[in-house]
Amino acid sequence: MEYTHEAIFCIVNSGHSEAVMDAAKKLGARGGTVINARGTATKEAETFFHITIQPEKEIVMILVPASIKDDVMHALYKEVGLDSAGQGIAFSMPVDSVVGLSDEALPAKN
Repeated sequence: MEYTHEAIFCIVNSGHSEAVMDAAKKLGARGGTVINARGTATKEAETFFHITIQPEKEIVMILVPASIKDDVMHALYKEVGLDSAGQGIAFSMPVDSVVGLSDEALPAKN
């Protein structure tokens, strides 16, 4: 099954959601939803990755056309990935149905 949209979830340290959206908007994303969250990690995970886990997180959910998903994910990795202050991770999930979007909100099809 081919999906027309993807939901990208990017989990970053608190205060970095604007950097997530800036990177995504440059590639055609229209907006996102930010959820405040709290992360947990074991000391072993902190030692293995050589990072300190900041418990306060933001989850940015971004609905994008499937055609730009890979580019957005790559931009998020570069801008707010684990090696940045945002220490972000991102993943995507296919979306099989979308309602509430107007045609003006979608990029033109090639």
